[in-house]
Amino acid sequence: MWDNIVLGFSAAGTLVNLGYALAGALLGTLIGILPGLGPLATIAILLPFTYGLEPLSALIMLAGIYYGSAYGGSTTAILMSLPGETASTVTVLDGYQMARKGRAGVAISTAAIGSFVAGTIGTLLLAAFATPLTRVAIGFGPSEYFSLMTLGLVGAVSLASGSMLKSVAMVILGLLLGLAGTDSNTGVQRFTFGLPQLWDGIDFIVLAVGLFAFGEIYSTLADRKVPDSSANPINSLWPNREDFRRMIAPILRGTGIGSLLGVLPGAGISMSSFIAYSVEKRVSRHPEQFGTGAIEGVAGPESANNAAAQTAFIPTLTLGIPGSPVMALILGALMIHNIQPGPNVMSSRPELFWGLVASMWIGNLMLVLLNLPLVGIWVKLLSVPYRLLFPGIVMFSCIGVYASGFASFDLYMTAVFGVIGVILKILRFEPAPLVLGFVLGPMLEENFNRALVLSDGSLMTFVDHPLPAAMLGVAALLILLMVLPKFRANRETMFADE
Repeated sequence: MWDNIVLGFSAAGTLVNLGYALAGALLGTLIGILPGLGPLATIAILLPFTYGLEPLSALIMLAGIYYGSAYGGSTTAILMSLPGETASTVTVLDGYQMARKGRAGVAISTAAIGSFVAGTIGTLLLAAFATPLTRVAIGFGPSEYFSLMTLGLVGAVSLASGSMLKSVAMVILGLLLGLAGTDSNTGVQRFTFGLPQLWDGIDFIVLAVGLFAFGEIYSTLADRKVPDSSANPINSLWPNREDFRRMIAPILRGTGIGSLLGVLPGAGISMSSFIAYSVEKRVSRHPEQFGTGAIEGVAGPESANNAAAQTAFIPTLTLGIPGSPVMALILGALMIHNIQPGPNVMSSRPELFWGLVASMWIGNLMLVLLNLPLVGIWVKLLSVPYRLLFPGIVMFSCIGVYASGFASFDLYMTAVFGVIGVILKILRFEPAPLVLGFVLGPMLEENFNRALVLSDGSLMTFVDHPLPAAMLGVAALLILLMVLPKFRANRETMFADE
């Protein structure tokens, strides 16, 4: 493992890649701070601009954008009671109350320290468990991959926020959109409506930018009640000895929770934040302080979501299964650069895999060293009216979409998906499961067909072997739990604050 880490640092430590790590962290923080634009929309906007980069440089920049935007979301949550992304929703509960008591700087520092510690531990876990998990994955056949992807989609539905029925609808819509184009087995064109531009299917960048970037911009513009960040000035940034004593255990517990949930397909970083907050409230000797400015309520969730952000790369890179919607975008980025995700990435492109792992630690260190001194600049950015910022965001999104394929048809399709994204927002449909369905749909179909070809058309191939049968059994159990009223009630309570 240590030899691999040395290889990773030698690949990520070049001047060019350090520059992309810094650019990703700063861009992610910059856009993540803007109300409504979290990691998903941020990566969707900036993904096209990585098309011309080397694969490792592109992944390093996207990873920096990912945890940079997650870090920026905590700043708006603390200063303005306005989470920049879903995972920071829990941070609002105590972070904003600390800011109202004149401790905004301490809350921001707590989030930064917790994120760095969790990111470091999460990166070490990624390095430690990626190799053995890859060895297992190399033995996977089509039936195992089909079962694993089915489990991932069912997990995404059961663990996603919002209505269960709406999540199912979004996954199915994503599967259908992913099947548009030419059937690889028969050569038959499906869902193309006679348009030659759709023969190769729908471009992933078009879908991502249209649904997420434009949808988030609309919802932010529609919300005119944006709090004033100047109401909570930042005084001292450094926590005192008592603060450090109270934050150590929550940071470690949050790191453990996030590291575990980040690996699970569909769990994402949002659930880790909610669970970490619930755990801290349960184990605290003074649970009545939560919601009034308890530092544990900031340290635990922020550590959990950052650890989950690191370990979410494990199933994405080693199995080709995105553990969250953001990982689905990362998976799409790999495909754009003609890299087939899966266990062979580590053996065929070791410098790519371990370079990305090393860049995560470098990027987290950059976030701490740069963002705490720059917090005053971020606060001033929050005072700029959003109506003056969004035209530039839209312009860069359109430039990125056009640059990815140099086709005006892509811009029209982006506009169509933008309208669809707005409609989904109005109807309260969560578009994240749609991305998982869109990315996994073609791979799900391909492995299903391969399994049937190898078994002469027998469906028993999915239950003849223990591993695929076990994964399908877990998926069936999750479906059973989804229809149980008690599970639905607990799930809706967990996500009530979103």
